[in-house]
Amino acid sequence: MAELPTMTSPTREAIFAAYEADANDGFRSHLGASVIGKECERAIWFDFRWVTRTRHPGRLLRLFETGQLEEARLVQNLRRTGATVLEVDPETGRQFRVQAHGGHFGGSLDGIALNLLEAPKTWHVLEFKTHSVKSFNDLLAKKVRDSKPLHFAQMQTYMHLMGLTRAMYLAVCKDTDDVYIERIEADSTFAQGLMSKAERVIFSAMPPPRISTDPAWFQCRMCDHAPVCHGNQSDAAAPEVNCRTCLQATPVDGGWHCARHDRRLTEADQRAACAVHLFIPALVPGMQIDAGEDWVEYEFASGNRWRDTGMNKYANTYYGEQT
Repeated sequence: MAELPTMTSPTREAIFAAYEADANDGFRSHLGASVIGKECERAIWFDFRWVTRTRHPGRLLRLFETGQLEEARLVQNLRRTGATVLEVDPETGRQFRVQAHGGHFGGSLDGIALNLLEAPKTWHVLEFKTHSVKSFNDLLAKKVRDSKPLHFAQMQTYMHLMGLTRAMYLAVCKDTDDVYIERIEADSTFAQGLMSKAERVIFSAMPPPRISTDPAWFQCRMCDHAPVCHGNQSDAAAPEVNCRTCLQATPVDGGWHCARHDRRLTEADQRAACAVHLFIPALVPGMQIDAGEDWVEYEFASGNRWRDTGMNKYANTYYGEQT
């Protein structure tokens, strides 16, 4: 008997397509506290320098939205217990935000709370997360610090920059709607280590070393940056072309500066790049052998040579099928 054809719904596909159409490029203007806990500093540097554009399917984008919608529900849950929850800063009318290192590092809090049943007199940073059942069970077994090190680092950063000593982590299991709550104590030594780590990443002109030289290493296999980070001449993915991947751009207090044009760069400038964009040499899988005012020449292990000539860089290139 012949198998029935797989049925697809045009409405379903249109819903997911709309999410993809509305998605931005994923690049943040700052290095977020949500990623500073990554073990690989090179990956964090790639995030900050906009090296790789991440494209998520519509279904996953909708899942992200589900997590965001859960936040309002958790605020309501806490208020029903008698807690005082502030989602926005009364002084600004906007979400609580912290920043450091010239505005290049920071993040936005889900909120702060007082009158929590566990400690009524202490203000807490609030952090809301949703989890799959597998992730939730791991959290129950190991607690936040060991199970979700990125979340732990995010809360330590927020407490440090807000001047608070406690955080409350609220996790919801998407499969069962169970809730896990854990209070986190500020660790000033750990937080200061994160601040130093952020400073190293932000102000480094070159990417830090790889966490592993083996592309099959589990963290590398799962990393969005792997095709650029571990690629060679034959299979390398091209870094994104924007000011942050250009050797002329430098983070400065309150923004970015271009040495080539000797001016500050707006965020729009950074995304667009200019006609004389030149890759940071460490992003090119070859050895720099020569350079001029508006070009850099590289030699690859194969003996082939390639000249980066600004926006004409792909006229004669080594990247994949671009020729």
